[in-house]
Amino acid sequence: MKERLILISNDDGPHASGLHSLIEVAKDFGRVAVVVSDTGQSGKSHSITMNQPLRIREVETSENYSFHTVNGTPVDSIKLGFDQVLTETPDIVLSGINHGSNAAVSIIYSGTMGVALEAALHRIPAIGFSLLNHKPDADFTLSKIVVRKVLQSVLKHGLKPNIALNVNIPDVAPENFKGIQVCRQTLGVWSGEFEKRQDPIGRDYFWMTGYFENHENGNKDTDEYALSQNMASIVPVIPDFTDHTSIEIMKNWNFEQ
Repeated sequence: MKERLILISNDDGPHASGLHSLIEVAKDFGRVAVVVSDTGQSGKSHSITMNQPLRIREVETSENYSFHTVNGTPVDSIKLGFDQVLTETPDIVLSGINHGSNAAVSIIYSGTMGVALEAALHRIPAIGFSLLNHKPDADFTLSKIVVRKVLQSVLKHGLKPNIALNVNIPDVAPENFKGIQVCRQTLGVWSGEFEKRQDPIGRDYFWMTGYFENHENGNKDTDEYALSQNMASIVPVIPDFTDHTSIEIMKNWNFEQ
């Protein structure tokens, strides 16, 4: 029997420390294939490339490890991984470790979670990992511990089809870590998102900034609360955007009037 096959991608590019920390842990669990965008693609969400050709570059290949880059988005990378790079379906897809949080509404914008949700669409177990530190030289010591614990549990228990996990990890030392909490996504929105500036010749331009406005501070079953308590959060997510409770309500509407 072949060792399990683990497909890895990210949205921070091929040189990101978080990616290589994830690869380091994954190699203890099976064969590893990496397919990533050749440049950083943060904020690309589930976007795909439709107006230019895509190219795959082989960086490294050995018996139990391969590394390829793609001149496209994170979801382009995972799609090409399934369709062109691999000759078999992976047992699990891992994404990250992202430099920066993907908790709460950030999941909507995240290329890291775009990868995981694309895998879920293919009914392949998937986990997106993110650390609450944007710095290129962030310390991934705790992240690697959390990745190992979560990956072990998913491989032991499995996930339902079309489910991905959004795992966010606090930026604390291992001795200050308080454990892992399974919870729900926090309701909130990014506000004050753009700062107006001027270039040297007086033309206006806008720089993305802003802050997260938490609409439910204090609710202890949310990912933002868990992270504030130095816990890692796990939110099970699905690609289905349907609000099923509204279907029954709207069936009683009279659209003919």
